[in-house]
This record gives sequence, structure tokens and C-alpha cells, in this order.
Amino acid sequence: MRARIAVFVVIIQSLLFLAHFLVYRTWLAFWGPPDPPGLTVLRVAFAVLSVSFVIASILAFRYSNRMARSLYTLAATWLGVLNYFFYAACACRIVYAAANFSGVHLERRTLAAIVFSLAILASIYGVANAARTRITRVRVKLPNLPMSWRGRTAALVSDLHLGHVRNRHFAERIVSMLASLRPDILFIPGDLFDGTAADLDRLAQSFSKLSLPFGSYFVAGNHEEFSDHTKYLEAIARAGVRVINDEMLHVDGLQIVGVHFHNSVHPDRYRMILQRAAIDSSRASILLVHAPHHLPVAEGAGISLQLSGHTHGGQFAPYTWIVSRIFGRFAYGLHRLGKMWVYTSWGAGTWGPPLRVGTNPEIVLIRFD
Repeated sequence: MRARIAVFVVIIQSLLFLAHFLVYRTWLAFWGPPDPPGLTVLRVAFAVLSVSFVIASILAFRYSNRMARSLYTLAATWLGVLNYFFYAACACRIVYAAANFSGVHLERRTLAAIVFSLAILASIYGVANAARTRITRVRVKLPNLPMSWRGRTAALVSDLHLGHVRNRHFAERIVSMLASLRPDILFIPGDLFDGTAADLDRLAQSFSKLSLPFGSYFVAGNHEEFSDHTKYLEAIARAGVRVINDEMLHVDGLQIVGVHFHNSVHPDRYRMILQRAAIDSSRASILLVHAPHHLPVAEGAGISLQLSGHTHGGQFAPYTWIVSRIFGRFAYGLHRLGKMWVYTSWGAGTWGPPLRVGTNPEIVLIRFD
């Protein structure tokens, strides 16, 4: 296991070195003076930045003090900026080569100024956009829904990723927004925590302040399963949130099923858990599962509505396009598969770079008709 982690770290660090080198060489070629021999401020800066995220991530999994949190936040933000600087560097080279091929003269400095300025603006927008949580309202009509549930609302909050970047203050703000919305029930389909070192009880404590008529419910996401998920589930339970451990609950006549992430990624195991839950397909049911994987398994089990997160919609462009290619129409929003509705949320928090471009952080309010 440690050998696999070491190989993964080496691969990621190598890619980061290459990305930083491309940005550095492109900036010098299009804007700066010739590259002098020896160390320069720019060289040192890029060298430090190229290793910052890996070092900060390693520290983040071991420490939760203020210095570790600050370093990780800065390194993660820079990683997002680097993303757009990398594409800016590629754009400079491609546009300049195409112009030369077409016989059009372009001033290198002007081209670099325009393209890198756009990259900076995209990064600033991404950070600001990720900090503003929206309320998304949807209406769902479920067959055989108990009359008592008609007109009621459920809040869906996924992927808060509480930890070094999104901390207790963020959790308190989300809980305050939920309290003002006054839903009847709350569903949290995983990744409440980021998986880094943290005071879990302190982060989860805000949810103990919620008093909802039919309670709050949680299943684990992949980030709760980076290590033994017991400590996460216990912290959530101590905050008054009901953990659904691969089982079905009956809440005022509504069937609520929850499957933890690691049991949902294996189709046969997933199918067995849903069969064991003894879902009555003639009555309405809601399934909490972190990722919109293996949807035909849930639909075949008679689920009425699946609630998921995980995808972040790609979080920021161009990864929004990649995620949409992987998950198709189920990457985000409310869609139907056979007799089952599926809502996949963009999530309320962020993972890695605290940027969102092309997606919005959200709390989803679902009204049952």
C-alpha cells in the first residue's frame, strides 16, 4: 500500500514539475528577458511552488494546526491558478505558431499579457464563485409517495469537504442557511469531511444545532474512506446525524435506504445490499449513495429517487467537460433512468483548489409533489 502511495506521489509531483516548467519557459519566451545562468528569484519561486502542493498535502494528512491549514490552503489555491496558467502557456504557443504559419505577425508580449490576464481573471472568479453557496430548488413527483410527504421539502447537502480549506466557520454558515430554509429532513450523501487530519467533533458540531422534524441522514463518501471510516461516522453520529449503514429506515411511511461508498462501487455487493434491504417497489423510496455509479442496479431494486454527489460537476473548467463525458447527463441535476429519478449535486464545498468555474456550490431543496 505504501509503495502504491509513493508511486502515486512521484507521478503527481512529476506532472507538477512539467507543468511549472512549461509555464516558466513560456513566460520567459513571451515576456521576460533571456534565461540567465544560475538561480534567479523567478526560478526559485517556481521551484518552491512546484513542490508546494505535494508537501502541503502530506502535512495536511498528519497535522491540523493553523500553519498546516494555511499552507495547504495557499498551495491548493496556487494549484488552481496553475491550471489556468498551464492552459494560458499552451494557448500562447499554439496561437503564436498558428499566426506565424498564416503569415500574421503577433507581438509576443501583447499575446502573453492578454492570455495570462484572462487566466488570472478566471482564477479570481473561480475563488469568489466557490465561496458563494446557492440554493437550488427542484420539485419531484414520486409514485406512491405517502400523502403525509406531499408538500414536504428535503434538503440535500453533499461534498462539504470539511477540513483545512472549508472549516468550522464554513460548516456553521451552511447550517445557518439550512435553518433558514426550514426543510423537513436533511440528506448528506457523503464527503462531509475532506479526509485530512482534523478535529472531527469540532467540524461536525454545527449540525447538532439543526432541529428538523424528521432528522438528518448520512452515508459515507470516498473521502471518509481514505482510512478507517469509523472515526468519521462516530463524529457525525455524536452531532445528532443518523448514519445509515447499508440498510433501510422507515421515516413516517417513506423508505430511506443508505449505502456507503465502498459498497456501492462493486455491482454485485451493491445489488446484494439493496436486495437485503427488502425495498417495497410499490412504495416510494429514497436512496442515499455518494456517487452516481451503477444506476441500473438501484433502478432494478425499485428505488424511486437516488440522491448523490461526488462529481462536483468537474468543479472548474475544463474538467467540467471531462466529468460530463464520464457520467453523462447524470454528472449533475435531476434526470430519469427508467422508473427512477436521480439527482446529482455539484456539492457545497470544494476539493483541492478552492475554485469553481462552470459549476456553483449548492444546497438543494427538494419539494415532494
